[in-house]
Amino acid sequence: MPATATIRDLRNRFPKIRRLVEAEGEVLLSESGHTKYRLVLHTEPPARPAPPVDYWARLTAHQPVSLTAAQSQALHDDNRGDR
Repeated sequence: MPATATIRDLRNRFPKIRRLVEAEGEVLLSESGHTKYRLVLHTEPPARPAPPVDYWARLTAHQPVSLTAAQSQALHDDNRGDR
């Protein structure tokens, strides 16, 4: 059973409530005789490592798209003119 305290205890005796949360992991807070709130000990989520950076994909994303063989041949033919 988790520890219990009142809202007034939380306001006036916070160090005691903090020690209860640290010891029990959870404290139920009551107001006017009814349990309304639950204090739980905050735990940091485990840090996820950043995904590895794909430098080659980043580099090629900024490069122009190369011409196909047919486009290259058409450009070559256009530049030759009427010879």
